[in-house]
Amino acid sequence: MPQLSALDAQFLHFETATNVANIAGLAILDGELNRADLQDLLQARLPYVPALRRKLAPVPLGLDHPYWEQEDDLDLDYHVREIGLPPGGDDRQLAEQVSRLHARALDRSRPLWEIYLIHGLAGGRTGLYTKIHHAAVDGVGGADVLAALLDLAPTPAPPPPHAPERDEPPPGAAEMLLRGLARMALNPAHAVRFIAQAVPHMDEIPVLSSLPGSHTLSGLARKAAGVGQVPDLPAAPAPWTPFSGPVSQHRRFAFVSLPLAEIKAVRKRFEVTVNDVVMAVCAGALRRWMAAHGGAPDRPLVAGVPFSLRELGDEQAGNQVTLVPAPLAAHVDDPVERLRDVRDVMCRIKDRFGLAPARWLREFSESMPAALMGLASRSAFGLLGQTAPPINVMVSNVPGPQFPLYVSGARLLSFYPVSVITDMSGGVNITAFSYDGSVDFGVVTDRVMVPDAWELTGYLRDSLDELLDAEASFKR
Repeated sequence: MPQLSALDAQFLHFETATNVANIAGLAILDGELNRADLQDLLQARLPYVPALRRKLAPVPLGLDHPYWEQEDDLDLDYHVREIGLPPGGDDRQLAEQVSRLHARALDRSRPLWEIYLIHGLAGGRTGLYTKIHHAAVDGVGGADVLAALLDLAPTPAPPPPHAPERDEPPPGAAEMLLRGLARMALNPAHAVRFIAQAVPHMDEIPVLSSLPGSHTLSGLARKAAGVGQVPDLPAAPAPWTPFSGPVSQHRRFAFVSLPLAEIKAVRKRFEVTVNDVVMAVCAGALRRWMAAHGGAPDRPLVAGVPFSLRELGDEQAGNQVTLVPAPLAAHVDDPVERLRDVRDVMCRIKDRFGLAPARWLREFSESMPAALMGLASRSAFGLLGQTAPPINVMVSNVPGPQFPLYVSGARLLSFYPVSVITDMSGGVNITAFSYDGSVDFGVVTDRVMVPDAWELTGYLRDSLDELLDAEASFKR
């Protein structure tokens, strides 16, 4: 039975009443979906999805990271729920319901996921909100979990011909304690190794990268260590914004779909990537929002951009991800210059990590004693959130399939990501998922800092329109 990695456990430990590590998605389905049919589908496929059939097995006294334990008697009546909007419910009513669901912590005594069928949407549509804890999956793994419910045709495919694998049971309490004590004995060596390895990579690590001279020091350390020449990373300390600081218990959620063809038209005209356009659209939207709420920024914001460390074909559960701070050109007024600035920043980051993948987050987590990780994580989040958050906003773009998918016969129309905000990463998260000709944006905000998340989704549309106008002018 696998044990949670230090990074997986980190997502458990930093949770408080306000910092909640749920990652989720809102699927909009064409037609009605019956709860019994959905439960039948899950009953057939759950044995082949390890992340959904496991619950936590804590180590006594918290001396080590928890283990995963297979749940053989899964209560689908608990995990699969249904709610209804007033008849003819609109998108804002749907988003308000999702906002409430997303802010609730998951029950750690059960497998860490819930699914809600949301009935009553206008046009005969159904909402399907799927929530899972970040300790169980990263963004790529979460997409794989969703894929287990999806089919390429209206008729559900039969289960795989091979029998599902069973997990080994976790060790007994005595063995857990012995392993935990052994890990504690090795932690000082891990910490020393992390410090030695971190100096050449200070310019990759939030907080450290914003210290004066950190980029120069890391360059000198790489040279002294005989590391080959690697591109420098763009440097920019995170300014204070209206959405900086500790988040509240309450969330706002909004969503919008933008045509992938329009984004590709901008990509082609200005010779950038789709991800560059998505990042520039987010930068423009944030600039517009800040201009309407106290003034446009006069220097770059800092976006936390997740990068997957998962190798092709790797289907292991858990988190294989790192977080890269990236200057975001929300201070640039001209949309084309903003796009080019984003392109240059992302090129430098990709060039750097193409040569040397950023593994500092995993290594830092491994260097911390498991027994102290919870207190250290929560203290760090609280202190940095109140004084000097290293990141202003989380921005992520996940490519998805460009063909229709189905859930129990109902066609998937859109899939909007619903992600995480924290004290350290700011009160705004914008995550995009491309599917079947659209880029579906899910925006999560802190209800106090950004009361109307729909304002931001409107600015996403406006920001893309700016680029389309520039693209049309460029043609002439």
